[in-house]
Formats: sequence, C-alpha cells, structure tokens
Amino acid sequence: MTAIVTAGLTRCFGEQRAVDRIDLRVERGMFFGFLGPNGAGKSTTIKMLTGLLAPTEGTIHVLGHDMSNSQEALAAKRKIGVVPEGLALFENLNAWEYLTFIGRMHGLDLPTIRTRSEDLLQRLQLNGDAEKLSLEYSHGMKKKLALAAALLPNPDLLFLDEPFEGVDAVTSRVIKDMLHRFVQRGSTVFLTSHVLDIVERLCTHVGIISKGRLVEQASLDDLRQGRTLEQRFLDVVGAGEAEAQPLAWLEGAAS
Repeated sequence: MTAIVTAGLTRCFGEQRAVDRIDLRVERGMFFGFLGPNGAGKSTTIKMLTGLLAPTEGTIHVLGHDMSNSQEALAAKRKIGVVPEGLALFENLNAWEYLTFIGRMHGLDLPTIRTRSEDLLQRLQLNGDAEKLSLEYSHGMKKKLALAAALLPNPDLLFLDEPFEGVDAVTSRVIKDMLHRFVQRGSTVFLTSHVLDIVERLCTHVGIISKGRLVEQASLDDLRQGRTLEQRFLDVVGAGEAEAQPLAWLEGAAS
C-alpha cells in the first residue's frame, strides 16, 4: 500500500492556481522531501493531504483512504501526525495538558499518554519546562512541542512543515535520529524544508514544486545525478533574475 497518492490535485484561490494538477506518489517507508521556493504551493499541498483544506479538483488517497470520503478521511487522520506551518498549539495549556488532550483525542488511555509524554518531553529537552504554558515558549520550544504531539499517537505517516526552523543544534540532532528510526520501522515522513542540506542528508526521495506544479519527483540519487541537491534544485526552479542583478549601491566601496 502506498502512503500518499494524488491525481490531478488542484487548489485555486480565486483566479490563482496555488496547486496545479499534481500527480504525487509516496511509497510507505520513504523519507520524502517536498521542496519549492516560497509561495510554490508546499503548505497548501500539505493542508490538502491532511484534510485541512479541500481540493478544487483531483483526488487524494492517504494510507489507502479516500480523503474525499469523510469516514475514510477520519480513519486516515487517526494514522497520521502533523507539524503544520502555524503549529496550532493551545497556548493556555502547559505541555502535559496539551499532550494529554492530543492523546485523548486519539483514544489513548491515560497511562499510555503519561509514559509516551515523559519519553518525548525528555528526548526533546522540554521536561524542565513541561509545567509552563506554551505561550511562554520560544518558537523553537513550540516547534518541539508540536513534534511531540505529532509523534504521541505513534502514527504511520508524519507530515512535517519546516520542523527544524528555530530548533537548536543539539535537539536538531535528536530529532533527526528519531525520524531515521521512525522510517526504518516502515513508517513514512513527508518533509518540507528550505534548508536543502537537511533534505539531502535525511531524505531518500524528493519532489520539487514550482509555481504550483510538480516539476520533479525521483529518488535523491536519481535527482542529483552526481551534483548537489542545491544545484539540481536551482536548475529545475531557476535561480531567477534577482540573483544575477547586482545592487550597485550595496556592492560598491564602503563610504
């Protein structure tokens, strides 16, 4: 069974096609990197794949479930974890309360929630701040709490939108190790990141979206073809005229 399959996936906002007829296929056990410039349609695609946003056209199947069917979509959501673009934390809850809420929403019993929460908070170095309201957290701490909530139900598929943004180097290494083990057991990660070096070191397969269209989808080795991911990415999406045009007032001799 594939983890994600879309056909003709499209999302319009008025006259703008944010996502334009994407045919995406992600097999189970892949560490899939979804790349694109700002505004290319990455976050819109994730919102559709996770059921947060309805497509204008096209079909989505997640873990074998048809996301256009409300009952099947609910079954899929029970098997996925999401760290969304805006994190969507309840900031008047502390970490224990928030994870308990997430666990109960997924039907977990309290002893299981407690054990898993303790493990996650310790691994992500939040155990010392678990009694604080999350509104007191830094952005990086909020990102770690969102990841803990996504992993708590032990999902089969994990969607991560910029998971390393604002996270310190030590915790970043811990997260990378956790995600590698998650994939090694046969689960799937769908990751977006602007840091191509992270994608190159973590992912096995990559898709590139540009102006709403999927312009590349291949294994990382096939995509690079002896080059770096950055070089291939710039070839596909175009470095743009802005990179080539110098700013005379900025690049001249200092006064």
